[in-house]
Amino acid sequence: MSTLLMRRLLLGIPNVIAISFLLFFSVSGLLGNPAALMLGLDATPESIAELEHQFGFDRPLYVQYFHWIVNALHGDFGRSYSTGQAVTEVLLPRMLPSLELAFMGLFVATTCALLLSSITVGRRVIRPAVTTLSIIGITVPNFMLGITLTYIFAVTLGWLPASGWSAWSSGVGQHLLHIILPVMTLAAYYFASFGLLYRAEYRAISRRLYIQVVRAKGLSESAVSFKHILPNSILPVITELGSNLGTLAAGSLVTETVFSIPGVGTLFTSALLSRLPAVVIALAPSTMPNVVASSVPVALAPVPKVAVVAIVTV
Repeated sequence: MSTLLMRRLLLGIPNVIAISFLLFFSVSGLLGNPAALMLGLDATPESIAELEHQFGFDRPLYVQYFHWIVNALHGDFGRSYSTGQAVTEVLLPRMLPSLELAFMGLFVATTCALLLSSITVGRRVIRPAVTTLSIIGITVPNFMLGITLTYIFAVTLGWLPASGWSAWSSGVGQHLLHIILPVMTLAAYYFASFGLLYRAEYRAISRRLYIQVVRAKGLSESAVSFKHILPNSILPVITELGSNLGTLAAGSLVTETVFSIPGVGTLFTSALLSRLPAVVIALAPSTMPNVVASSVPVALAPVPKVAVVAIVTV
């Protein structure tokens, strides 16, 4: 497993460099002149030229990119032109809410998808309900689902706060109340995707010979489902989990914007609106976890529990 992870990491380095290259050139071209942005509308051409020379903005873009990538390898991603803060100082405090939201969303989506699809009691009621929720999760966009949930549970019923973020230091109860709606919004699509994929694999595994032998031994249907079918059906979900880390970042961006969560997503949006290219480009290394996660399913592939059948002829 360590060799595979190392190989994936080495292959992911060119990926991150290519994304940072595209971001650097596109952002530098789209967001305009940083010197003019820093000095404001009343700046004179002479002051703009002086600041460009001071920060190196008058150099060719490929020279600026090479200078940036060398500094980035040493942990220096530049400074925010508006506040003068280092990008790492701006980015690191925003990572904790984003990571918590992403982890909780994936945990809730994966757990609910596996449990509800593996339960054997009341399947005639549970499966149509799960299918309906899956269709809603796939078809309804994140922002629309978030607004709908806010209207129902915050505006109409008044059970949950409509937006904002409460730190753990403010109390566990307040923190959980603020995170319920964002987690539901983010988890909806992944619950649908994981659930439909798992159910298809669940049906295929349940028809295997060793599952029929386990049933013939007299085990209950719940024991067969959770002990034998679930471990051998979960691999496609793990694969899908790893390949969806990229879309998770986009979903978190929308969810954080809808619920005003101070995470990396809202930082990215505000950096684009405020024309802060250094902050936008610094988010390129976030693609590395996607590369690593794609190798995890191979290492975690379960070995089917095959029952041995003895045929005795008389």
